[in-house]
Amino acid sequence: MFRIPLLRLAQPSRHFAPCTSSLVRKAFQHDMASERPTGLIAHKGIELLTFGTPNGHKASIILEELKEAYGKGYTFQSINIMQNIQKEPWFTKVCPNGRIPAIIDHDRNDFAVFEGLAILTYLTRHYDPEHRFSFTDPDDISLAEQWMAWQHGGLGPMQGQANHFYRLAKERIAYPIQRYIGETERLFGILDARLADRDYLVGSGRGKYSIADIASFGWANIAYFSGVEVKSFANVQRWLDRINQRPAVQKGLAVPAPPTITNESFLKKLKEDPESARKEQELNELKENAKQQYNYKYASP
Repeated sequence: MFRIPLLRLAQPSRHFAPCTSSLVRKAFQHDMASERPTGLIAHKGIELLTFGTPNGHKASIILEELKEAYGKGYTFQSINIMQNIQKEPWFTKVCPNGRIPAIIDHDRNDFAVFEGLAILTYLTRHYDPEHRFSFTDPDDISLAEQWMAWQHGGLGPMQGQANHFYRLAKERIAYPIQRYIGETERLFGILDARLADRDYLVGSGRGKYSIADIASFGWANIAYFSGVEVKSFANVQRWLDRINQRPAVQKGLAVPAPPTITNESFLKKLKEDPESARKEQELNELKENAKQQYNYKYASP
């Protein structure tokens, strides 16, 4: 997601309400002034190539957790996806798919790993000996894999499409807006049901904070940007609050730069900037009209 050329992100449709252009610009321009990466820079440890998106935050959060738990340091480079750095030959040698995040383990023969799910499992397999963020029980391992696959194949792609059609596309088309926001809400409902009597997604009792939670956290943490009222999902909101209290999570969210589209940052911006709040209200009305036009009714699962 987020592959539209920069100039189009803030370009309003002539047929629909203007997008919250200042929010969008700040979301994706925060690193424009940084020196442009041209290749790998580290020779030891983990090198992270990332940007401030939900998928990028998966990698930076687990790396910060491992750093806090075991002292495992890492190096990172900001890959500004609006400049298409991720499409350059040096990057695609690391990640053939041309997407962030990716890591290079310089301590293991410069082994490269791409895709957030694979990064989470790789790092805990090799650098979480006490299984603080992973599991040893075969059933818990399987459950963690299932919830991570659910995010990788469902929540991420559907919410990514919601971001595109609701927030970023030049032309606001009613059908895909209600289709993808509606599907994202359905998936939030599944997450909410899972967390009804649990603190975390996987583990005995009320569960244990793990890579299963990290996988979905970044996406749920930008719900408002995606047009989803997360306060309607009380269990998800409590889960988000719980995870956001972790110091390593806050550090991970600030890699490679402080976040601008997380729920907290987004709502703060709307509170402080009346013009952004006005445009957001217009966009919200467009969303509700799209739902009414196609007779959308929330249902989950």
